[in-house]
Parts: sequence; structure tokens; C-alpha cells
Amino acid sequence: MASNSAAEIIDAVGGPENVASLTHCATRLRFQLHDGDKADKSKAEAIPGVMGAVPQAGDRFQVVIGGGVQNVYNEIMALPVMAGVGAGGGGAAAAGGGADSDADIKARERSKGPRGTNAWLDSLFEFLSDSFRPILGALLGASLFITFMALMATLGVIPAWNAPGVTLEPSWAFVNLMWQCVFVFLPLMVAYNASAKIGADPWVGFAIMAVLMLPGFAGLATGVDKTPLFGFEQAQVAIVQVWGLPMPIADYSSQVFPPLLMAAVLGPLYKLLRRIIPENLQLIFVPFLAMLIMIPLTAFLIGPIGVYVGAGLASALAAINTFSPFIFAIVIPLAYPFMVPLGLHWPINAIMLLNIQTLGYDFIQGPMGAWNFACFGATAGVLFLAWREKDKDMKQTATGALAAGLLGGISEPSLYGIHLRYKRIYPRMLVGCLTGGLIIGIGSLVLGLKNGITTQAFVFTSLLTIPAFNPIGLYSLAVIAAFAVAMILVILSGYKTPEQAGATAVAAAAAGPGTVARDADEAASVSNVAGGSELLPGAAAAGAATAVATKAPGATAEVGALLQLAAPIDGTAIALDQVPDPVFAGGVMGPGVAIEPSGDTVYSPGAGTVAAAQPTGHAFGLQLDNGIELLIHVGIDTVNLKGEGFDVKVKTGDRIEAGTPLVTFDRAVIEKAGYPLVTPVIVLNADAFDTVDPVKLGPVTHGDPLLDVQQKA
Repeated sequence: MASNSAAEIIDAVGGPENVASLTHCATRLRFQLHDGDKADKSKAEAIPGVMGAVPQAGDRFQVVIGGGVQNVYNEIMALPVMAGVGAGGGGAAAAGGGADSDADIKARERSKGPRGTNAWLDSLFEFLSDSFRPILGALLGASLFITFMALMATLGVIPAWNAPGVTLEPSWAFVNLMWQCVFVFLPLMVAYNASAKIGADPWVGFAIMAVLMLPGFAGLATGVDKTPLFGFEQAQVAIVQVWGLPMPIADYSSQVFPPLLMAAVLGPLYKLLRRIIPENLQLIFVPFLAMLIMIPLTAFLIGPIGVYVGAGLASALAAINTFSPFIFAIVIPLAYPFMVPLGLHWPINAIMLLNIQTLGYDFIQGPMGAWNFACFGATAGVLFLAWREKDKDMKQTATGALAAGLLGGISEPSLYGIHLRYKRIYPRMLVGCLTGGLIIGIGSLVLGLKNGITTQAFVFTSLLTIPAFNPIGLYSLAVIAAFAVAMILVILSGYKTPEQAGATAVAAAAAGPGTVARDADEAASVSNVAGGSELLPGAAAAGAATAVATKAPGATAEVGALLQLAAPIDGTAIALDQVPDPVFAGGVMGPGVAIEPSGDTVYSPGAGTVAAAQPTGHAFGLQLDNGIELLIHVGIDTVNLKGEGFDVKVKTGDRIEAGTPLVTFDRAVIEKAGYPLVTPVIVLNADAFDTVDPVKLGPVTHGDPLLDVQQKA
């Protein structure tokens, strides 16, 4: 993304003076704004390279970029106007002033669920997600080490590496330590991130949790038998007397709920101490008093409660899976497509980790793989169509998303960059999820698998981690089927609605090589009105030249028939090469004719649907019932008038008949601004026809024959 695009993003969020702080995650820029109402969603989405933009509660605003977000973030922060604006991760923001500046949203339709409408709920899931997000890279790396060990065991190179009593030779034992380091000390990583997110010193949170991880702390329970905490077999603790009080000693390795609860209490305490302690004494006494209070509180109460809560949630899911692995295998992949956009999957991830730590295996990740691979399959279907349609921008988006999915098990680029923008994808993807879930469920019944498909490690469900699942054959069959079904359904049905396809073509046609930048607002408005189709103005000429015909329902023209297109406006028809714009004159957007208007009203030349109506009034895309996709562009460079002098009569999606007024314009306003009034009339899908020829040149009245369009024989 060029630096001018970075400046455009800042302009779209209300300018640098409206940015309180800026952070980023794996795919998104996350703005904390002073006034969220000043951010322009449409303007942001029109910027090349921006996949989407979503306002949030609490003056937060997210701009979805994709895998190159780090570069875009660096370009934005390098802008001179951004000097002095708060930046960095949650830790920096929190330590600096305690303000909650991180924003998290998992889909633009989040507002349909509980998040976005309740600020406290939004903040809760931000807290959960931001506690894990920074360590996803470490978890992903560790998961590949686990997969490698599982593969070596499957091939007989090493014994069952994680079975009780198995001792590996030092070389392989060292490899095993490469993933254990992440999971054993996971509570410390979570404590750091969660403390930073909640507004406390992250290193203080780290230190508090580190006490419970010390060998000396576990050593307090030497010789003391462990008992189930409140009856939960998964929560084994040893009770020792400290200062005359019973202290439960548990194994906190891989635990995530204790550090989350600890940070949730530490944050308010830290803010309280900052208020009551003089500023010149805070550096010493705020951390000291926080540790003095929180270490005993965490050891005696918060830590055991976290163990208990995690064990309770894990036991509930285990009970469902034990009752019916078949039902569980179907519900999980069907629920995840809705849980992930809402951020509801983060607690489930914590339970997966707890299952592995307490049970020695997890039963959730197998069915979850069916969802992930259905998601990736849908992306593969979009990529296939993009290659076939020569859609350069979608090819780039889908290729990156598919690589992130199949190699890393990361669904975000697919979900946010494609699936939630094109609503036709979700139903097809759900069929893939159901297919994979049914195979797992039925296979579990046939093979007598008490717990369904299991894995003994927390892994990201990608191609590389398939060997970590047992039985590998059933899991492979399920994920391949989920992938294939979703991909085939998307290829067969397409992923764009007719309105989205038309809007994409018109937006591309409306911007020539010299007008790409100034037509960004136009492309954004088409995107919004047409239902959120992905418009990247930089693909203007290519998009117009390769527009694909989509015959409207009810089309009655016979193969080889001659279709006549009527003039949409009174005036004088001239050859297209006389238009004072090289893009139109060169036929880059397609063949047609132009009219020097004598009237002031543009009419529909036939019956059909408005595929895209520019709110500026200067361009219209029509999907006619006879299969012709038409662009009517009123004047040259008239987009710069921003609607002044235009009175638009229709909107995108409207049904039109021959003679329906589309727009009335004020000739004086356009002529005073110095813009030519010549109006190109372009057939965008000319490849679907044998010929497109002018009927005649010279004076015409709206409704007169203008173009002969010959159907292919």
C-alpha cells in the first residue's frame, strides 16, 4: 500500500487529530478515536488495499487490511501528521495511561449479535481475545513441533512420545521441549497480555502469576495427597496450611483461567492505587502494594477459582461429548462459523488447552477442523472463480487467505476478507461444515470412538497438523470432504449476487486510468448501495474489459437474435472514439456509442434492474432483462462535482422499465465547472455477444434505436 493510501486511511477516520491511539493485530488496524462519528466507513472501504471497515462501540474503529497490516501500520505511523499520536500494543497503551485503546471485531455483522450493542460485553471479549492474540504466533510454532513429533511416532521413528512412562533419548527429548516451553509457561504469557489489556503494569501481572509457577510453590505440597476440588476430578489440588489458612496447591502449567481472573482483579486495583498514592511515589509503591495484595489473593483464592471454573466448563463439554459424540461432532463445526465472528471462540480455546492439561487429550479440535477446512474450501472456490474471471484483486486476496488457512490454520483472512463480504458464501460453507461433522459423527459411531476424534496437543487445524489427530484416517476424510463440498458449491453457484457483480463492473468502468483516485468515493458508494461488494478502484480497466455476462431471470431473447438498445437521452449520437477521454475513446471498457445531450434527463433504455446507481448521479449500471449489462456515464470527470447539479431518481436494486427517468442534471452547473457533457453508453459484457454496432449517428431522441447487439449463434 502506498503512503498516499496510508494518508487516506487517516483522513477516513477523521484526521490525525481524531486518533487517540492506533494498534494493529494480525490482519486489522484498530483505532481508538476521540469521536467515532467522524469516521467515514464508506470512504475507508474505497481505499485500495482495504478489505473492510467497521465502527465499534466506545469510539473504536477497525480497518481490515489482511496480511500486510504491519507495513500499512508502519506507513501510517511514519506520516508526519501522526507524530505524537499514541501507538503500540495493548501493553504500551495501558502502561502509559491506563486507557483501553485496543479494539477487536470479528466481523462487520457483529452488531447483529450481542457484541457492539453492549459496551461491557464488547470489552469482555476484547479482553479475552487480546489476552491470546499476541501469543498466537508462539502457539502456532509450538503446534507444528507437536505435529512433527506425532508424525515421527506414527512412522515408528520414535515411541509414543507423550505416553506415560515413555522416556525419549536426549535428542528427541530436546525437540519435545521446544513445544513444551510454550504450553508450560502459557499462564505467564496470558498474565502479561491480560494485565496490559486491563490497564495494569504487565510485568507486575507476570510476576504475580510467576509465584504460582515456581518449583518452590509446588514444593509446598510435597508429601500431601491431591484431592478433587469441589468434586471435580479435573481439578486436583493439595491443601497445605499457610499462616494457619488452607492454601490449595494446583499444577498451574497450561492453565489460562487463573491468569485471566487475576488480571481482571489486578486492573481495578492498579487504578485504585494510582488514585490514592501521590504521583511521585507511584513508581515504587503501586507495584509493591499490588504484588503484596495480589500474590496471596491469587494463591489462596483466585488461582483455585480459575482452576475450578476451567474444570467446570471442560466437564460440561465433556459430558455433552460423552453423551453423544455424534451430536457434538455436528454442533461444533456448525456453531463455529457464528462463534468466530462474535469472538465467542476464545473461551473454547482455553478449554481445549485445559482438556489437554487435565485429560491428556482434547475432543473439540477434531470437529473444529471440519469448520476450518470448509472455510478454506469456500476460499478455494472463490479463488477458482477469480482466476476464471481474471479478477486480479480477488485472486490476490483469496490466494493469501488460502495460504494462511491451509498452512497456518488461520481463518481470519478468509472470513473477513471474503466470506462476510459476500453473503452467498456462508450457506455453501455451512453445507461443508455439516458434511465434515457428519463424517466425524458417523465414523465415531462405526469405529466405537468413545470421545470422537481426539488430539493430544493444542494445534491449529491446517494441512500441516493433520498427523496430530487420531484416528488420522477419519479426520483426513472429514476435512477433505468439508473442503471439497464447500469449494464445489461456491464454484457452481458463484459468490456474488447479480447486484454485486454489476456493481463491481460499473465501479471499475466508472474509473479510468486518470480518474482512479478521484473516483474512490464513487466506488465506495457503489459498494454500500449494492450490498458490500468488494470494489478496488485500481482494477478499473481490467475489470471493465473482462466483465462477465449474467443474464437476468426472465430473459426472452433467442440465441442469435438481434437486440436493439434505445437511446437514453435526447441529443446527437457520435462515435465512441470522439469522446474526450482515452479510456472511453479506446473502447477499454467496452464498445458502444456516445451522445452529446440536448436534453437534461437520462432515461432507462429498456426493462431491467439498476445494478448500481451512483449517488453523485454521474454514472449508472443497468442489468437489462435481455442480458445486456450497460453503463451510462453522464459527462466526463463529472464525479468531481460530488452530486452538485444532479437529481438522482433511482437507487440500486430498483426495477426499471423502458423510459424510466434515471437522473436529471443541470447543464449550467456542469458547463460552468468546465466538464464535457458527452455521455458514453457502453455495453460492459460485449464478450457475451457477437457484435455491438451503432444503429446510426446523428440526432436522436430518447427511445430511438441506438445500438444493435447481436446475440451469439
